Amino acid sequence: HTHKTHILLVFLIYLLEPCELVNETVSVEKEGCPKCLVFQTTICSGHCLTKEPVYKSPFSTIYQHVCTYRDVRYETIRLPDCPPGVDPHVTYPVALSCDCSLCTMDTSDCTIESLKPDYCMTQREIVFDY
Repeated sequence: HTHKTHILLVFLIYLLEPCELVNETVSVEKEGCPKCLVFQTTICSGHCLTKEPVYKSPFSTIYQHVCTYRDVRYETIRLPDCPPGVDPHVTYPVALSCDCSLCTMDTSDCTIESLKPDYCMTQREIVFDY
């Protein structure tokens, strides 16, 4: 029985997308600026193997690994039509490589259910050649 479970687990691992760089449509917006820019960038996406203990203790800590940035570069984009006095520049991370590790809140969305990466609260403006 254990042998069949192991074979099934190995089969499922190959069906899941690995943690890797992918092109994704994302959005940036800023309070005070009327438009949200939507464009393509590189992010990390995919599955990481995790373990969860069968016997849980209130004294034990469980660390789950997620697909996140290993190396990152920051780029700055200018939002259109921002009023005077509002800095129109927004800096965002661009993934250069990915890794399965603990979630870092400053570069990753660590929530269970989050908004889509291209969600906008203001008027959308799509940038094709950025």
